[in-house]
Amino acid sequence: MALRTRFTELLGVRHPIVLAPMGGSAGGALAAAVSRGGGLGMLGSGDGEREWLERESSILASGTDRPWGVGFLTWAVDAGAVEHALEYAPRAVMFSFGDPGPFVEPVLRSGAVLIVQVTDTEEARRAVDLGADVVVAQGTEAGGHGARRGRSTLPFVPLVVDLVAPVPVLAAGGIADGRGVAAALALGAAGALIGTRFQATAEALVDPAITRAIVEGRGRDTERSSVLDIVRGSGWPPEYTARTLGHPYLDRWRGREAELAADPRAGRDYREDLARGVIPPLPVWAGEAVDLVTDRPCAADLVATLAAQAEDALGRAGRR
Repeated sequence: MALRTRFTELLGVRHPIVLAPMGGSAGGALAAAVSRGGGLGMLGSGDGEREWLERESSILASGTDRPWGVGFLTWAVDAGAVEHALEYAPRAVMFSFGDPGPFVEPVLRSGAVLIVQVTDTEEARRAVDLGADVVVAQGTEAGGHGARRGRSTLPFVPLVVDLVAPVPVLAAGGIADGRGVAAALALGAAGALIGTRFQATAEALVDPAITRAIVEGRGRDTERSSVLDIVRGSGWPPEYTARTLGHPYLDRWRGREAELAADPRAGRDYREDLARGVIPPLPVWAGEAVDLVTDRPCAADLVATLAAQAEDALGRAGRR
């Protein structure tokens, strides 16, 4: 049984599996491997920093001739960075967290597929009005950043599917194996956007300590918070929080975010603790499905495994 969907037909990929454009860790080698495996690899360009994009795009181009894309943090990027990324001819461009309105025109003009991630129904309507070719419905189970007042993946995905039809929807949040991909398809989505599972792959641009933490992590140990954004001075808008594994500064400042933001010593303490190596080099972004991540395969093999698991899960459900 082939998992052909409107998304696979639109992008010309074999499997309805997409690498989440995780800032920094979804580099050229990882995106290329996902695309070689039959999914859609996405560079995590974040704010569109030129040196990073040039380096990782070169790695990606030498690693695959299959479709690939690039993702931006909408609140952090500027029009020049988007224009620059389009020079590399990505097959898809994705915007997350903020109003993509100022950036969509050059993407649509280029012929690239416009993907917009949404966290509520208002954003979903806005994405369609802007001409989105694909909408990503992100649930609060997702690792990394998401809406402070978001919705769980299970009820949110079919709501968005109905709202934006016939635009294809990708489900995101809490998907880390083929059963999750199958569930997304059963909810009416045309594919799944997956992050945490791809953090623990051979090609991911992450510190080995982070890989170990993900492989050993448990969903019950994840939490959504703004503490680590505040103490790192990361600039994320307050309407977004991040799901991570445990961290000493979460324990120190949980529930005291306003006090943390007003304390100039906290940032200095954090930087000093980083320099001394007593806290992790970065927060460990991880979703609630982290329990299902138990190894560190090559990403291309992982795509094939996820697709096979999804086919098997759908086949078993059909026989029942």
